[in-house]
Amino acid sequence: MSVLKLTNAAGLVTALFLMQACGGGSAPAGPPGAQAGAPAASAEKPAEAAAGLITAADLNLGDIDAAMVEKGKTTYDVKCQACHSTGENRVVGPGWKGITTKRKPEWIMNMILNVDVMLTDDPEAQKLLEECLVRMPNQNLSKDEGREVLEFMRTL
Repeated sequence: MSVLKLTNAAGLVTALFLMQACGGGSAPAGPPGAQAGAPAASAEKPAEAAAGLITAADLNLGDIDAAMVEKGKTTYDVKCQACHSTGENRVVGPGWKGITTKRKPEWIMNMILNVDVMLTDDPEAQKLLEECLVRMPNQNLSKDEGREVLEFMRTL
């Protein structure tokens, strides 16, 4: 009986750790009539106004870069897969398939690199936190690593 209790306790601790470690939720499509992939303007203004956040002007998205995709997948495997699937299903945080059609690239980059500011200042990020009830941790990625993760997401 004590082994069973220990096993259940270990499972509970593991589940709590995973819930603490990852966050997010399903990305809403936006208001009716909004362009696909374009969150409401009011949702982005606080994020863009904060110093140090990524803006559209900071990103140069062209053709998919296979080398960046591979590096982004490696980062995903190490730091993201415990909480995010590459499908549409939610694990702890939202699945990544099609995320680049629901969110602007600069918003995604800011959630990757500046999650604390986004969860404090961005209404859409706050909605996701309310849905999931678990904060996404800061993975301390460099801007290049974040861009590689975004490139990987673009292939999903």
